[in-house]
Amino acid sequence: QVQLVESGGASAQPGGSLRLSCVASAGIFHFDSMGWYRQTPGKQRELVASVTSADITTYADPVKGRFTISRDIAKNAVYLQMNSLEPEDTAVYFCRADRVGVGTYWGKGTPVTVSS
Repeated sequence: QVQLVESGGASAQPGGSLRLSCVASAGIFHFDSMGWYRQTPGKQRELVASVTSADITTYADPVKGRFTISRDIAKNAVYLQMNSLEPEDTAVYFCRADRVGVGTYWGKGTPVTVSS
């Protein structure tokens, strides 16, 4: 069974930066995509950014130009560099990894708080 371990969540000031990391425990698996989602109370979990094994990236509109996703395929790791943070970025951030036709795996989440 795959285990995703997230780290990097913290409190930050508006305009500040954070870097989230996610590492999968099972390095032998090939993940077709990995990404980050976020969720606030009363709201569905939403995509923040994702990257495929072919390095195709997708970003949600609110984070375009501010967040950058990167992936180390060999290490089964994905990272999210978050710059110019806004209070609206406050959420629990979840790592997700997908193997098409096999399964979807979720981390337990790491909280991010942006406030002045």
